[in-house]
Amino acid sequence: MPTPVALPLGDLRPGLARAEHWVLAGGLFAAYTVVSVGRHRRMAGLSWDLGIFEQVVRAYAQLRAPAADLKGPGFIILGDHFSPVTALLAPLYRLFPSPLTLLVAQAALFALSAVPVTRAAARLLGRRGGLALGLAYGLSWGIQRAVDFDFHEICFAVPLIAFSLEALLAQRPRAALWWALPLVLVKEDLGLTLTAIALVVAWRARGSSARTVRCALGAAVFGVAVTVLVLAVIIPSFNTAGGYDYWTKVSDAGDPFDGLATKLRTLAWLLVPTTGLLALRSPLILVALPTLGWRFLSGDEHYWGTDWHYSAVLMPVVFLALTDALPAVRHSTRAWLRSYAVQLPAAVAAAALTLTTSLPLAQLTGAEVYRKPAAVTGVERLLARIPDGATVEANIGPVSRLTSRCRVFWLGDTRGVAPEYIALENIDGRYRDPAGYARQLHPLAEYEVAGDTGGYVLLQRRTAAGAETGPPEAENEDTGGRDKGAGGWNKGAEG
Repeated sequence: MPTPVALPLGDLRPGLARAEHWVLAGGLFAAYTVVSVGRHRRMAGLSWDLGIFEQVVRAYAQLRAPAADLKGPGFIILGDHFSPVTALLAPLYRLFPSPLTLLVAQAALFALSAVPVTRAAARLLGRRGGLALGLAYGLSWGIQRAVDFDFHEICFAVPLIAFSLEALLAQRPRAALWWALPLVLVKEDLGLTLTAIALVVAWRARGSSARTVRCALGAAVFGVAVTVLVLAVIIPSFNTAGGYDYWTKVSDAGDPFDGLATKLRTLAWLLVPTTGLLALRSPLILVALPTLGWRFLSGDEHYWGTDWHYSAVLMPVVFLALTDALPAVRHSTRAWLRSYAVQLPAAVAAAALTLTTSLPLAQLTGAEVYRKPAAVTGVERLLARIPDGATVEANIGPVSRLTSRCRVFWLGDTRGVAPEYIALENIDGRYRDPAGYARQLHPLAEYEVAGDTGGYVLLQRRTAAGAETGPPEAENEDTGGRDKGAGGWNKGAEG
């Protein structure tokens, strides 16, 4: 069997090569946007994350401290997760103050990450192989799950990791380090991902450039130091409890073999349909270890599986590790392995297309994602009765319809503040007496039903004389912690 020869990117017409990368990214951007915005239009949000991040970005846009009242009145979000990178969305949000701004920006960032993945694959594997892996990456289950999960700050990390590893594969180690350094501003755990990237850079440069090795080792130390500083000093200084709320997810982990079947299944999803296991032949796969480590050591089973946004940062790692491994495998002395490597890009793309039929982008083939249900229009009219600037206590359904213009608290966690309105998603009928439930939350206030439609109820606070209230007042007692069951709040969404 003749030895396959990789077609270098230089053999392509430069204009055509560049256009193909961006056309693919443009198509992915459109697909991600339709799914993400479609979910929002149907009021089918899965968590409170979009509302929290909109409160934070809105505060940055108004040059205020990044408070997220959904986490508690006046709670500074830097005491929860260290993600100052979200301030980059403030200018855009100032122009377009809407939760859709966050969703569209996230779709753009995820789509942008396909450019370095496709470009690196084309450089090492040729045009067809590059496009196949680029398409497979864009349709990968980790990216699709993240697109479908409202908004999360990791959308900034995905392109940074992709550009960093692309630069590493192009033998530009210092560029790889520069792309990876901003990860410390995305989320507190990603400093360790920077360290992993830096160590891989140092390993690859060990026989060619002592200066690059020193720079890489310095970046690795920097990543660890920033992580320690953020977890031990910065987050506790902003946290009202003076600590890091997520330590318990590790300290309560119990037996590391708990959930072993789920963890092994996640590893299989991570390595088999995406890379046919060949990513294991590249040192780049080590970059995935910090993220997998904190997830699998956690006692929270939500971190172990394949749902939500947690695996998005791993997708550029496994696909670029595969891209790194394939050229050497194509020159293997084993004929079956050479054949396997030649066919793998097309097989991975076919697997991604097949799996998409049961993943979020499958919605593109149905009519529902393009329509706003009549019931949602009715709910929006109901919520429009709340004036701009009002204080509102709400559960998941109404949150992202209100955070762009009101001060919104989480249901059961106003900590003594009696809001002017309470907006309830009550589709399942769990609140049989909404006014009575409001009295349980705020014994010193009186609320009456101002309207209800489509399973949503709006209550308005009234004074003792029966007049509408002005600004909210603090009650004499705290009504307790968050109603964790209200509105289907998902604890796994906050990590």
